[in-house]
Amino acid sequence: MEAYSLDLRERICAACDDGVETRQEVADRFGVGRWFVHKLLRQRRVEGTIAAKARGRGPAPTIGPADQQRLRKLVKANPDATLSELCSLLEQSGATAVKVWTMCRALKALRLVLKKRRCTPASVTRRGFGHCAVTSRSVLRRWTRRSLFSWTRVESTHR
Repeated sequence: MEAYSLDLRERICAACDDGVETRQEVADRFGVGRWFVHKLLRQRRVEGTIAAKARGRGPAPTIGPADQQRLRKLVKANPDATLSELCSLLEQSGATAVKVWTMCRALKALRLVLKKRRCTPASVTRRGFGHCAVTSRSVLRRWTRRSLFSWTRVESTHR
């Protein structure tokens, strides 16, 4: 949503200064809210200006551009490091100390991924079946993998 133009703000203030209409009537005539008229007049009284205020951008990022370059080099050198290890390595390299969740957000922003491969490949047979695992296609189609350790039986429509 964009700020109202300076011309509109001046016309609203002029209408309120005339004293002919109430603030609600001025707001209705110009198509703005009554609360906007109230805030505009208060801003003029306190600050002496009716120009739109600059919007805030939030706090500055903890990991700046120089630290991002350090972080890229650290991840390249230690691709299997955990987030807490990267936090301590980044602090040792001269950057500001950051928390684990800040490191996670920074890695996502830089599109860097840790631990690209699992230590062991996923098993083809269902866990828990042991040596009696059934691997025929008709039986395997009845089971679907929901996550790494969870299996669900699929209800078939034909029997």
